[in-house]
Amino acid sequence: VIPPELRPLVPLDGGRFATSDLNDLYRRVINRNNRLKRLIELRAPDIIVRNEKRMLQESVDALFDNGRRGRVITGGNKRPLKSLSDMLKGKQGRFRQNLLGKRVDYSGRSVIVVGPELKLHQCGLPKKMALELFKPFIYSRLEAKGLSATVKQSKKMVEKERPEVWDILDEVIREHPVMLNRAPTLHRLGIQAFEPTLIEGKAIQLHPLVCAAFNADFDGDQMAVHVPLSLEAQLEARVLMMSTNNILHPANGAPIIVPSQDIVLGLYYMTLQRDGLKGEGMIISDLAELELALDNKALTLHTKIKARIEEIDAEGNLVQRVVDTTAGRFMLGQELPKHMNLPYETINKLMTKKEISKVIDAVYRHCGQKETVIFCDHIMKVGFREACKAGISFGKDDMVIPEDKIGLIDETGALVKEYEQQYIDGLITQGEKYNKVVDAWARCTDRVADAMMGKISTVDAGDADDDSFINSIYMMSHSGARGSPAQMKQL
Repeated sequence: VIPPELRPLVPLDGGRFATSDLNDLYRRVINRNNRLKRLIELRAPDIIVRNEKRMLQESVDALFDNGRRGRVITGGNKRPLKSLSDMLKGKQGRFRQNLLGKRVDYSGRSVIVVGPELKLHQCGLPKKMALELFKPFIYSRLEAKGLSATVKQSKKMVEKERPEVWDILDEVIREHPVMLNRAPTLHRLGIQAFEPTLIEGKAIQLHPLVCAAFNADFDGDQMAVHVPLSLEAQLEARVLMMSTNNILHPANGAPIIVPSQDIVLGLYYMTLQRDGLKGEGMIISDLAELELALDNKALTLHTKIKARIEEIDAEGNLVQRVVDTTAGRFMLGQELPKHMNLPYETINKLMTKKEISKVIDAVYRHCGQKETVIFCDHIMKVGFREACKAGISFGKDDMVIPEDKIGLIDETGALVKEYEQQYIDGLITQGEKYNKVVDAWARCTDRVADAMMGKISTVDAGDADDDSFINSIYMMSHSGARGSPAQMKQL
């Protein structure tokens, strides 16, 4: 029998008692056991004793697992009584509720917002939250500095949010990583460590590149913050859990801090190349010259140019050569680390999401982790900037309807009529007719989609002035930023 503390009997006002269900179940067992004892002493008929034994067995079963065998035993209010195994099992049971999932001290949670100006190892922590999480550290630092004599005094200072408290909070937080976790934590990258930077407001800022690992988006997701307290915990958080140390996917070793959505779109847009634009064939020597030309509208991002680049050859010497490229690709090439296995050709192509992932992988393999992190942060900034400048959007006229659509639909309609006639004439069964009709329409849809993709992906050089551009829906889909040919077809 479990101790009485675990099955309390609480007197309520009004002379009634609230009791744990277990007490009821124990009481049933005791009552029936005593009754059985009395019946055996009285030498009652066999049938009565057997019935009493059966009832005793039922009450013991109900105590261990109510409702497992036979009827569920209910209390006064028709609610099933909570047996010993109900206490343990399930989500609200002892194991999952209290042993695996504990509420912990030094933690908080808040909504997340995007922090594009953060570095990869940083997160934005609201000041209010940091003040609450790091309280003991602040108290001890206040006392060490002689700003307060007792903990009580320190407490008052923190509650009043005196200016010196904020300075001390800055000191405490420096070099003290915090852990961010997003539920559900499905793999080990669901918890990562960051260096907090203090921000105004009440939302946690998260770096865009770690969203893929957390599977986070900013439509109202919340994340939890935990503070590692001991030195060992801080050390482990920094060495093992820092977001900069978790660049690769634990499942397959591919990079997981790959740009997505707007960044991909911006990089795709700036690496596009088109013929016959203003300033084609211009020769550029360095970035300053290129920016001057772009600012003065002598060039566009997509103009074909010749540019002089510096790279490291197989012997490890810095060499210069002239390459055919575009203005946008030359700007992106400035971010690429110089290494003999990373020639300019690595990024001298149209950057889709797959290509970007390959480049990040190559940088990681050849230049190591630090360079990769810096490179990713830089291309993120560039991608956001260019996507913003490009102003890619779409309206209803971007859903191009191919001319062949009407013809294809009429053709299919005629085919369906023919199948209908064959069915009426008894040449095919209803099942065959149904399958043929479905096939015909599916084929028609695919052909319309192919015609649309063909029309959308080619831009006629004749009617393209400097501003008109490749269809924006096609750019979004082809770059891997958002959408698929199937969705374009549906639109």
